[in-house]
Amino acid sequence: QVHLVESGGGSIQSGESLRLSCVASGYALRKYCMGWFRRASGKSREGIAGLDSDGRVTYANDVKGRFTISLDAAKNTLYLQMTDLKPEDTANYHCGAARPESPAFGFCEGFWVHSPRTQYAMDYWGEGTQVTISS
Repeated sequence: QVHLVESGGGSIQSGESLRLSCVASGYALRKYCMGWFRRASGKSREGIAGLDSDGRVTYANDVKGRFTISLDAAKNTLYLQMTDLKPEDTANYHCGAARPESPAFGFCEGFWVHSPRTQYAMDYWGEGTQVTISS
């Protein structure tokens, strides 16, 4: 069983930066398809970034160039570095992981970037961390 715990959220001003962390226990994250997702109030969850076991990354168009997903395998921690944050980035952010044999592993193939609200049933989810950006 993989347990994911996010941290790093907060309330900041537009244009500032945050780094979110997703600490995993129970299995080595580097073997999974990993992703960051967010859900704004009143909206469905959307994919933001994906990272597969080969290091391939994908980003939603509205965060590309501002957000960076990365993995520290030694710490078994997934990160999301967010820069130039905007009020529309306000949401609850959570990480997800899919096993190699899982259909949700397809998240890391990146087709969702054309439709970020495509829902993927990742095998494991964290509870989330709130990010609030004020103008």
